[in-house]
Amino acid sequence: MEKKIITVTALNRYLKYRFDQDDNLKDIRLKAEISNFKRHSRGHLYFSLKDESSQVSAVMFSQNAMKLKFEPKEGSKVIVEGYVSIYEATGNYQVYVTAMAEEGLGDLYQAFEKLKIKLNEAGLFDSAHKLPIPVFPKVVGVITSPTGAAVRDIINIINRRYPLTKIVVYPALVQGEEAKFSIVKMIEKANQDSIADVLIVGRGGGSIEDLWAFNEEIVAKAIYDSKIPIISAIGHETDTTIADFVSDLRAPTPSGAAELVVPDQKNLLETLINYQQKMRTYVNRVLTAESRHLNQLLSSYVFINPARLIEKPTMQLMHLTDRLTQTRPDKLLITAFEKVTRLEDTLNGLYRDRLRHEAIQFVNLAEKLELLNPLNLMKKGYAIVKKDGKIIKSIQPFHINDHIDISMVDGTIQATIDQILKDG
Repeated sequence: MEKKIITVTALNRYLKYRFDQDDNLKDIRLKAEISNFKRHSRGHLYFSLKDESSQVSAVMFSQNAMKLKFEPKEGSKVIVEGYVSIYEATGNYQVYVTAMAEEGLGDLYQAFEKLKIKLNEAGLFDSAHKLPIPVFPKVVGVITSPTGAAVRDIINIINRRYPLTKIVVYPALVQGEEAKFSIVKMIEKANQDSIADVLIVGRGGGSIEDLWAFNEEIVAKAIYDSKIPIISAIGHETDTTIADFVSDLRAPTPSGAAELVVPDQKNLLETLINYQQKMRTYVNRVLTAESRHLNQLLSSYVFINPARLIEKPTMQLMHLTDRLTQTRPDKLLITAFEKVTRLEDTLNGLYRDRLRHEAIQFVNLAEKLELLNPLNLMKKGYAIVKKDGKIIKSIQPFHINDHIDISMVDGTIQATIDQILKDG
């Protein structure tokens, strides 16, 4: 079978793929010595890693090189972390370094990470426990070496920025085996003195070994237990310690802590001047408005003719007086009596009129009744015939020998029917 022909590029690409897929090469740690060290103008580091019998090319790109805690150089003994891959253009495989530590410091980094995890899980890093930094501290306590450059920088910057603040230096060892005990002692003393409003704890730059006192657990707990807020100011901006995580505020450097702990008097003066200008503008605006209002009042009719002020109240008083007079009890009684008298007169008049009317009606009805009175008819010779007490108007109910009563104008005749004669 004929073998397939491939290009060099394809070969290098395939080898790179195989390297990148190998789990053993994705995350490696090497202990070696640096040789052929070169720093590129863009910050990349190119070097070889070697031991007694072998060497391999290595590169560390600038974004990772910026995180280094030391300055690597020719002959440095190091421990590196990274991955292995092939540079396709040349076909050379090399180590791509992502992290680097000086040999012997690897154990320190492991101890740092272990303590960091422990204290974080214990809640010492929680923001809920962090104390606020006072804006205008009267006293600033500084826990650091009394002879180092850091304390001089802090004092100079605070005095320049806000000379009203008093500075109390608590001298402490910041390097060496006894440093952790000295730092803890000064934090406890500052809390016992209770004169400082805020504490700055720190030192200038140095190696991880120099700064190690600030990675000790007892220092972290002393910072956490402090009733006075603490600003950590340890090393350079790229240095990170356990104390930075526990502190109430982290400053990148001791000088940075001095700038954070007090306000700048220049800014305060500028702010006061701005407030003064705003206040002056506001007062002038108010005075102008009130002056305009005063002029309007002075030109109004009430100042020209003050008597006009009481015209309306006087009219209201008169109106109320009239209403009050009308509502006096004796006045109301007189008015009510007059009303009752008027009603009585009206009622008597109506009564008389009604009596007169009724009398006339009575006379008219009596006259009509008189005209209809049977006695008047009887006076003319008429009589009323009754049978068994009933008035009989016809001869039909009568029979011979019936007894009847004949009522006349002056009496009654009892008779017996002897004969009944019909008309016609």
